Amino acid sequence: MSRPTRRQALGAATGAAASIALVGMVSAPTATVSAAPRDEKAPAPGAAAGPAPFDEVFQGRRIQGAPAEAHAHAHAHAGQSAAYRVSIDGRDLHVMQHGKSGWSSAINHYERFATPLDAARTAVISLKGATVVPFDPIA
Repeated sequence: MSRPTRRQALGAATGAAASIALVGMVSAPTATVSAAPRDEKAPAPGAAAGPAPFDEVFQGRRIQGAPAEAHAHAHAHAGQSAAYRVSIDGRDLHVMQHGKSGWSSAINHYERFATPLDAARTAVISLKGATVVPFDPIA
């Protein structure tokens, strides 16, 4: 009887590991929603609780941020989130949310910040007085 090849052994090992991972994911406990009364101002369970809007002057620059309007979602480009809008001196600063790891901006793309406000403040520091150039993914 012939022995299995290295490719066959590797395929079997990979299949076994994938099966074990799948069983672990299926048997993992899921989050439950408590029946306790909730605050009326709090978002409904399952609703995305976004960052609070802001409007402030930081180092002489006016930074504003708020959740994007519903129509902005329809006009967002593929792969680009329009969930939150930030501007510096009235010019849009492209910000992105990276799941639970935080926010980044087009100015500080490789840094993560806890909130869009932190990303905007760091962008103002990085700009050193320069104006924001609008982000255009098509250009």
